[in-house]
Amino acid sequence: MAAVTKTPRTPALNLHEGLAKLSTYPYQILTFVDPDGYPVSVAVAASIDADGGSATFASPAGLTIPTDADVSLTGSHIRPQPGYGYDERRHVTVWGRPAPATNWGAGRGAVSFTAARAWGWDEAEVPFFEYSERSTGQSKKYFDALSVERGTPVKPRLSLGWLALRTTRLPFLSATIVPVVLGIAIAARHGSFDLLTAVLTVIGASFVQLGLNVANDVFDTAQGADDANLTPTKFSGGSRVIQYGLVSFRQMAGLATIFYVAAGLIGLLLLALRGSPALLVIGVVGFIVSIGYTAPPLKFVYRGLGEIAVAIGFGPLMLLGAYVVQTRGALSWEPFVASLPIALLVALILYVNEIPDRRGDARAGKRTLPVRLSKPTVIAIYQVAAVAAYAIVVVGVIVGQLPIPALLALLSAPLALQVSRGLAPNYDDPYGLMAVMGVNVKVHLYAGLLLLAGYLVVLIAGALAPSVNLFLH
Repeated sequence: MAAVTKTPRTPALNLHEGLAKLSTYPYQILTFVDPDGYPVSVAVAASIDADGGSATFASPAGLTIPTDADVSLTGSHIRPQPGYGYDERRHVTVWGRPAPATNWGAGRGAVSFTAARAWGWDEAEVPFFEYSERSTGQSKKYFDALSVERGTPVKPRLSLGWLALRTTRLPFLSATIVPVVLGIAIAARHGSFDLLTAVLTVIGASFVQLGLNVANDVFDTAQGADDANLTPTKFSGGSRVIQYGLVSFRQMAGLATIFYVAAGLIGLLLLALRGSPALLVIGVVGFIVSIGYTAPPLKFVYRGLGEIAVAIGFGPLMLLGAYVVQTRGALSWEPFVASLPIALLVALILYVNEIPDRRGDARAGKRTLPVRLSKPTVIAIYQVAAVAAYAIVVVGVIVGQLPIPALLALLSAPLALQVSRGLAPNYDDPYGLMAVMGVNVKVHLYAGLLLLAGYLVVLIAGALAPSVNLFLH
């Protein structure tokens, strides 16, 4: 069953709803501009008729309320949470034209207020971060108007270091470094290691991922997916640098090109140094998978094939690529088997990260698995894939394709269980799910590092005592 999407509420309110919300506050803030041009705000206790679209309140002593311009009535609430911040944030403002009250019983000097428009936000209805995303368009208009007024471009700024981290999503390079270093370690165990090509492989593979990260933002923006996403998190929804005006679309496209060209040059150098048909095939397939992830006409992730593309790219291709560079083209079952749990766990990072994006993705025609499938099915697939990842490690050891210390990877299984348990209660809460997504990233990282640690144990043991190494196999 396909997931049902619903467009979240906007802060705009109809008059009845705005006045009804305003009536829940014991006092309202009357705001207007006095004859001298100064803003004035004063508390009043208004009697509100939501059905009639009006309010009545006593004229504040010593103040003259203009009857030839709009005024506003505002109600707001916020609850401080020491050491945490604030919650229960809500706000409503109703604008309208005041006039002397003429109805019987209104009181001398009373003011009648006829509502014209209303606006409000309630954190219980629209989360704060989503509300902030909804304000992006208004912010752009403000900066555009300010740029015209000043005659020079005015836009948001971020320090170069933080901008680089955000633009490239550099912290997620672990998805590349783990399988590449693991492939190098397996090759070293098989007697093949060259430091120069190992370093070049890590750098080249990193450029591929950085190019992929930036290109994803470019193509998702071009196809409307990131603009339609109103609930991005630090793990999902793209870097948002284009949406926030921090980096232009053209600059992002240029940066992606630079990363891919740099990766290609290093790939050609590795091919010249350690050339083999296998390395060439892996490189070509890797490039196609990387570009085709979001770029037309392939658009794997838009067709529900994103997890497969990520699993192949960051599993067998990365690990086998690093392995064949060291072995000058020799292939083996061991690095392929070792790449499978890594592939599944990295695919699950994307899979879970797509859950909070599913409404925006659906509006943009990005038919990911969480868009296509029901909540129970999505959760069940995660559980099956996670179990399969760890089962491959166990079976690999049993059949002799992986060394016994590879079982260290099983120590990360409790984290996968934690993610599994956190999916259902946070499925429809993008910001509650954010902590779960963080743990899910650790599942892949820790499992990969523990698997690598197992190979390091084998390498060290082999160097110190060959007979021990034979036992560990």
